[in-house]
Amino acid sequence: MTVFVGCLLIFLLLAGRLVYLMVGCSDYYSEEARRLHERERSIKAARGRIIDANGVVLADNKTVCTVSVIHNQIEDKEAVIQVLCEKLNLEEEYVRKRVEKYTAIERIKSNVDKETGDAIRELKLPGVKVDEDYKRYYPYDSLASKVLGFTGGDNQGIVGLEVKYEEYLKGTEGTILTVTDAKGIEIDTAGENRIEPVSGGDLHISLDMNIQKYATQLAMQAMETKQAESVSILVMNPKNGEILAMVNVPEFNLNDPFTLPGDADTSGMSEKEKQDALNRMWRNGCINDTYEPGSTFKVITAAAGLEAGVVTTEDTFSCPGYVMVEDRRIRCHKAGGHGTENFVQATMNSCNPAFVTVGLRIGAERYYDYFQKFGLLSKTNIDLPGEAGTIMHKKENIGMVELATMSFGQSFQITPIQLATTISSIINGGDRVTPHFGTYVTSPDGEVIQKFEYPVKEHIVSEETSETMRYMLEQVVENGGGQKAYIEGYRIGGKTATSQTLPRGSGRYIASFCGFAPADDPQVLAIAIIHTPQGVYYGGQIAAPVVRQLFENILPYLEEMDYN
Repeated sequence: MTVFVGCLLIFLLLAGRLVYLMVGCSDYYSEEARRLHERERSIKAARGRIIDANGVVLADNKTVCTVSVIHNQIEDKEAVIQVLCEKLNLEEEYVRKRVEKYTAIERIKSNVDKETGDAIRELKLPGVKVDEDYKRYYPYDSLASKVLGFTGGDNQGIVGLEVKYEEYLKGTEGTILTVTDAKGIEIDTAGENRIEPVSGGDLHISLDMNIQKYATQLAMQAMETKQAESVSILVMNPKNGEILAMVNVPEFNLNDPFTLPGDADTSGMSEKEKQDALNRMWRNGCINDTYEPGSTFKVITAAAGLEAGVVTTEDTFSCPGYVMVEDRRIRCHKAGGHGTENFVQATMNSCNPAFVTVGLRIGAERYYDYFQKFGLLSKTNIDLPGEAGTIMHKKENIGMVELATMSFGQSFQITPIQLATTISSIINGGDRVTPHFGTYVTSPDGEVIQKFEYPVKEHIVSEETSETMRYMLEQVVENGGGQKAYIEGYRIGGKTATSQTLPRGSGRYIASFCGFAPADDPQVLAIAIIHTPQGVYYGGQIAAPVVRQLFENILPYLEEMDYN
């Protein structure tokens, strides 16, 4: 009897458990069974385009294919291996390893051109899947390469705007769901379920392809004629911070970004050395690299002096060709000196002793405070990754000699974008702008889904100081060291610079010129920087003409664009 009762209890427990599993858990196990017999493949979303200020597409997509295999569905393994090796130009060992791998789905190759993918699909080999995909395509190859950046094999942004605006550009992947039997073979009659991908948004930027093209031509010409290591040209709207062009030659091919220049010897390179070389090739000198700005920085010293009230345009200075600071003899670029000059003339002459005097009048503590007020101790927060910060003395370490050299742009380093932004803010009426490319994002159907706004720090200098600086810098171009930037019929302001690269005495120089127009109401600012030119290396001689040629072409163009 006891045995019977025990067996009955066990039977009832098993029956109850069975009922629970069949009724209470039916939904769960049905879902698990469904998932066990489903195969899922992703469908890449079309990446959003990058579009210039005039609607020109700078980054687009090409339809490509991804070829994969499903092990359990392959009927003729050798035939599959042979076809994939032949069509995809792959080694047999590589293909065989993946075909024989016991996985739900194994990718053989992505970014296969559509013609090849279609040819493989038409063979209808069981177990071989060809899905359409997207590959990033740059219609203008190397144009603005260090601004746009590029994507990796998974279509994800790696550098430049591509990575900075990844969240808007990437889109949402879709999926293909197919049903298989217990052996993993697709059931044809079951069909497939698709969740369609959602394309990424289009990024609209302030960069103007026409200005970028012409600036690139000028930069390449300057690099070739002066046998320079590199040339950077930056063009921006000083009123709102919109960047119209950013050139860093040599550039690289966006459609082949992992190949070093043709003259690079990669035979003896380790993987690390090759990656370091690629990183150098991808660097954007305008934002990633710092340099001693030299005399273009006198714009900042002059503005600080005027703001502090330690100098006026009528103040006079005596330049014998040098100035003594403590025990240091600091020379002027003109060995015989400029003699007696007022502050406007000192700016036109780019006179070191005069600017050292102004710097010393301001004093180390106040000068450092102006660095901070003008935004020089912070990054510009441009919408590109990897911006370098200013390399500056600590406040407590600024002695008389350091202050003297800082006043004419030596003994510290900044980025070109920092210099251009700060000068823009001084000449535009005194508002510190944020340099940027991104303006807005549209959905695939053209609806604006995001507008970008950028902070402005008002009144870093007074309107009066800004007006005085515009006048003084116009005199530099009309009658001073920047005369090679003069254009008849236009009012141009600017400042030249010639600085040495470290270590001193290396014979390596950086020639630069920063100009803007019209001088009385600046609408465009440009800076040209030529690194290590051979022969003549003075900024007024070789960099100012580059900006003049640029302005000769883009000023009429910008006037026409505004008119239209």
